[in-house]
This record gives sequence, C-alpha cells and structure tokens, in this order.
Amino acid sequence: MAPPTHIRRKEPAERRTLRRRSLLAGAGALGALGALGAAGCSQVPKGDTLARLQGQGTVRLGIAGEVPYGYINDDGEFTGEAVELAKVIFKRLGVGHVQPVATDFASLIPGLNTQQFDVVSAGMYINKERCQQVIFADPEYQMLDSFIVRKGNPKKLHNYADVVRTKAKFGTGTGYAEIGYAVDAGYKESDIVILQDQVAGLNAVEAGRIDVFAGTALTTREVTKKSSKAEHTEPFAPTVDGKKHIDGGGFTFRRTDTGLRDAFNVEIHKMKKSGELFRILRPFGFTKAEMTTLTAEELCR
Repeated sequence: MAPPTHIRRKEPAERRTLRRRSLLAGAGALGALGALGAAGCSQVPKGDTLARLQGQGTVRLGIAGEVPYGYINDDGEFTGEAVELAKVIFKRLGVGHVQPVATDFASLIPGLNTQQFDVVSAGMYINKERCQQVIFADPEYQMLDSFIVRKGNPKKLHNYADVVRTKAKFGTGTGYAEIGYAVDAGYKESDIVILQDQVAGLNAVEAGRIDVFAGTALTTREVTKKSSKAEHTEPFAPTVDGKKHIDGGGFTFRRTDTGLRDAFNVEIHKMKKSGELFRILRPFGFTKAEMTTLTAEELCR
C-alpha cells in the first residue's frame, strides 16, 4: 500500500520533527550510503557476523525516519531511542561506529535480508509473521494503541470496535500493525485510508478527511501536543484472536545471525536490570509503563 501522493500543507517546525519518513526527504547523503550498502548484496557473507562487524568497526543500521525510534533531527543529527540504544550496545560489543541506512518502513525486512544493512533499529513490532522472516532481540519497550481524533472525540472512538460500529472513516500509516487490528475488528481493508505517517494522520483528522487515525500511544500523544483541533485517546490494547494484545518492539536481525542477536540480548538485559535502558528511552517520551519483561519468544507465538 503506497502512501498518498498529494501535496500536504507546510507544517510548523515542531511537526516536521515528528515525520515518520523525515529522514527520507532531503537525505541524499544517507541515500547514497544506502546505495553503497546495497551494492554487491546478492550473497550473504558467511562466518561470524559480530566478528566481521568488529573487524570493520562499523554496523549499518536500517531505519525508517520515524520519531521516536530512528530519525535525523532538525540539527542533522542521527538519533532516536533505538539509535541511541544501538550506539551504546554496539560500542560495548566492540563496534565503534553506527552508520544509518534509510529506507521506507515496509522495506526494512527485505533490505535486511538482502544485505543493505546489518541490523534493523526501528522499534519494529515483534509478531508471528515477521518472526518467520527474521529474528528479534528481546523488546526494549511494550506499547498500546491510541487514536488521533477531533477535539472532544465527537464519535466517541475508544477502540477498533467503536470505529466499526460508528462506520468512522479510518486511517493509519504505511505498514502499521494497526491495519491488521482494524481488519480483525471487522473494518474492510480496502476502506482504510493509508497515510505516510502520524503527522499526515494528524493533518487528515484536523482537515476532516478522516475521523480517526490509529497509531502507537507514544506517537499519538507526541504528535497531538500542540494541536488545537485534535487530541489523542486513552491508550488501549487491541483485541487479537479474542484476547487483549500488547505489542513489543525490538532490534531485528537476519535468521543466520543468532550469535549477534544473542550477544545483543546479553547487553540489553544488563541495561534493563540496571535501569540504564529506561534512562536512554525516557528523553524520547517513553514512560515506565512502557518498559517490559516480555520476550521475543512470547511475541513470536
């Protein structure tokens, strides 16, 4: 599902920093890096990936320009919760340099598996479908869903069942897990408005083009902070197979790179135990409620 091609009105600076794909626009240098990374990527290198990364001193990180996970800020700095976490962990693993490689969110797993980058650091949700294609570190956070709605929430939309019941015009982002949650609740997939990111979703709600935009609790509360026309709803757990479901996001590795994933897991568990992980994530809007003891194994079932 491709994002819409219409031209949106110019956003204020604070909104531009929240673009899901902000890194893709005007990031020619990073695009060049991505092209270099893709060259000669038809064959998976054999051997110990961690040893190879230590030898070259650089790890290529696939990111999708999404706040708060991995993006370029207004000062041109490579940052985000997953990015800052990667810098710390890979340094401890003996890899001193982190190189961003930008791509569309839907291209992260294909790009990982075709050697465009070594690891995905985009806060990607861990689920059964993705676990058939890649392997994950244990999640650094857990997350509930939330909606962007007009001020006062006139249609009283608090979950996907409400969206179906009221026949609200529903939108969400390219490649978002929320597409599946809406379909599971009974919303017709062909009627879903697919937008580029949460900023485009906010604009669409404010303009009345859609009634509701679904995203993560963190991104909806961040993007609506300065809106005079829209607000976010209280976080909720979507229903999957009749049960309340909590998502978790983590670093993504090729299925052949279990050694690298396991070494990464050792470090992230140390950081969870010491509280260092929360200290890194907190500046990006995460709360203690979003810290988690979930494992990738649990989320892959």
